[in-house]
Amino acid sequence: MVALALTLSAGAGAIAATGATSAVAVDQTVAITVLPPVSQPGTRPASSSGALTAVAVSVTPSAVGRTVRLERLAGRSWRQVAQAPLDSRGLAEFRVATYASGSPVTYRATALAYQGLPAMTSATAVSTRWGAADFVDEFGGTALSASWSHRGPDYNPAGLRKCSKGSPQAVQVSGGAVRLSVMRDPARSDLCTAYRANGEVIGQFNYRLNGHFSTAGRQDLTYGVVAARVRFQQPPGQHGAFWLQPSVPVPGATSAAEGGAEIDVIEWFGSGLPSGGLSGSVYYPTSSGQVKAGGWITDPGSYLSGKTDSWWSSYHVFSAEWSPGGYVFRIDGRETWRTSAGVSERPEYLILSLLSSDYELPTLGGEDRLPQHMYVDWVQFWRSAD
Repeated sequence: MVALALTLSAGAGAIAATGATSAVAVDQTVAITVLPPVSQPGTRPASSSGALTAVAVSVTPSAVGRTVRLERLAGRSWRQVAQAPLDSRGLAEFRVATYASGSPVTYRATALAYQGLPAMTSATAVSTRWGAADFVDEFGGTALSASWSHRGPDYNPAGLRKCSKGSPQAVQVSGGAVRLSVMRDPARSDLCTAYRANGEVIGQFNYRLNGHFSTAGRQDLTYGVVAARVRFQQPPGQHGAFWLQPSVPVPGATSAAEGGAEIDVIEWFGSGLPSGGLSGSVYYPTSSGQVKAGGWITDPGSYLSGKTDSWWSSYHVFSAEWSPGGYVFRIDGRETWRTSAGVSERPEYLILSLLSSDYELPTLGGEDRLPQHMYVDWVQFWRSAD
């Protein structure tokens, strides 16, 4: 498991029955990892102080279905908070309170006895291990804070955005959230002819303004956890994203350690796509060119709260844990994927965007469906303490 200095484990030899007359010694490990408060699904903007802390428990040897019980210290005794079965990755995941009666909570996890393996309890872990966030923006008021600046102010044919550009007109702060839009450019009455990378004509479309801004030059981090609470647009034709890029480009870099990486915490390409629409990726330089790790998230619907939940009707927290050992990506504290590829060792800044690349424009289903909107309730990051 990729982890920062937040994983506490306990291990010991155990006796596991392998037959009626024989037994072998088995080493067990139960590790508890406490993350920041990165779980807060809901239909309305809300203070980040109401988010739940995510706890991941890993058990080896892994046994799918083995029950893990999470407990909290209450005075001198332990009280059960929740229990969950191990999944195929050997993980049990929980979303729990950060405070009880105004005080941090101490947690531990116990893997219950299972098929000859005795019960085993982890070391303890405190809910506030990460401390207060190093950067928080709740998007109050009516304008972006000084931590942000707008990006991509020019139409960009070379970047396959001949028909769209970033603009402050496509960004609005109100009601405790920031709205990013894809909208017609009111300064252009002509149509844009869009092309594919191979020169093939895609069609003609309205020129568009996109919401696109970042913390470049103002806020960055090297290692830690980044999180954003987002409600996406519904249709394809544009994609919403929360992502990071290196603060200082290194031309000619041949590794992520040297030049950093583009870390796509989440991208949403719209409903109805065969892939499910959600993606997470890491793009990084190598001696043979840029390489991509990740891609479409498997079974994205399993991270929703039920049949009435969706990526466009509710806010969800999308986060990435970045350490020297790799990246772990999560939705509301539940792991979606992980990789040790392309680990950046450079400071990186945050980006929020709703972009309409030329190749996406036909999938919107008609220009009368503009404008489209994505909402971000809050953004936070916690720098690694180590």
